[in-house]
Amino acid sequence: MAPPARNLTAALLVLEDGRTFRGESFGAEGETFGEAVFSTGMSGYQETLTDPSYHRQVVVMTAPHVGNTGMNDEDPESSRIWVAGYVVRDPARVPSNWRSVRSLDDDLRDQGVVGISGVDTRALTRHLRERGAMRVGISTTETDPRRLLDRVRESGEMAGANLSEAVSTQEAYVVPAQGEKRFTVAAVDLGIKSNTPRMMSERGIEVHVLPATSTIEDVQALSPDGLFFSNGPGDPAATTGQVRLLQDALRAGIPYFGICFGNQLFGRALGFGTYKLKYGHRGINQPVMDRTTGKVEVTAHNHGFAVDAPLEGSTTTEFGEASVSHVCLNDDVVEGLELRDADGRLTSFSVQYHPEAAAGPHDAAYLFDRFTALMEGKA
Repeated sequence: MAPPARNLTAALLVLEDGRTFRGESFGAEGETFGEAVFSTGMSGYQETLTDPSYHRQVVVMTAPHVGNTGMNDEDPESSRIWVAGYVVRDPARVPSNWRSVRSLDDDLRDQGVVGISGVDTRALTRHLRERGAMRVGISTTETDPRRLLDRVRESGEMAGANLSEAVSTQEAYVVPAQGEKRFTVAAVDLGIKSNTPRMMSERGIEVHVLPATSTIEDVQALSPDGLFFSNGPGDPAATTGQVRLLQDALRAGIPYFGICFGNQLFGRALGFGTYKLKYGHRGINQPVMDRTTGKVEVTAHNHGFAVDAPLEGSTTTEFGEASVSHVCLNDDVVEGLELRDADGRLTSFSVQYHPEAAAGPHDAAYLFDRFTALMEGKA
């Protein structure tokens, strides 16, 4: 028997350029601000909501129906919902799935996440594609768009924001290897998703997850076979401590693998710049070419910044020859970097997308095998 319908409160959404949308509350009531971004995935909303990379972002779902399968206790990518706000067109307030233990609406309300439904998300997405990602406010308490707009323009911007320490673990912890232990990896948590250490664990890697504030001494104390930097939120240009740590690790000859934010920090450690994309890549359907194999992968993304590196040739750095290993076929954005020594051997690499995608494509899972081969000296 379906629960009784509850009265819906009117909600207001205002973008920083003044574009206004009205709808009904979805999730918690109140007011929230963040960067408006859109996600093109038709599934995996629970993983999106609990991805720490979405910290301080208001996510607009392009799929019209969201919430059909409810929420469960097996699929979260972290311990909480991280999005600053949530925008959907037609929410399923009564879920239908054998794994569901509560509704999406319930989880949003219980965790204080303000959302809005009944919005023309297609029009909103087109606006963001044309004008770019921008600040936004959602309110169930403010009815005057002009007053809400003033508060939107007073809110913080993503450019220049250093956010990884806000989402990182405060205490180190270990994810043991499954079966025989083959390697030890120091994984710096910049907003790590739970499936990442799980996929490494399946390959015989004992993963020591470290806080974002860790030093090279913390890493070397583990005598690791490899170093890993995770995905995470914020502007890579505002993050300096982790770049220094990575440079120290490269000098020490520790093999490195980075994902998403870890790719951007790798780029900065190698001397490349980073820049903010107009509206970013978010979703589970982005085509990327691995230029080392010529293979085209369907990949999952969530990033608003990218590395500014030359697509052709290599760049000589203090640590070796750096080159672009992966590129997005939609817009030629750098999607991966690799570093080789004077003999042409791979010493470190990174990708801008998410090989640990869940829900999402599994085309890029081989990258974890590439990391193990790198630590074996067989890459």
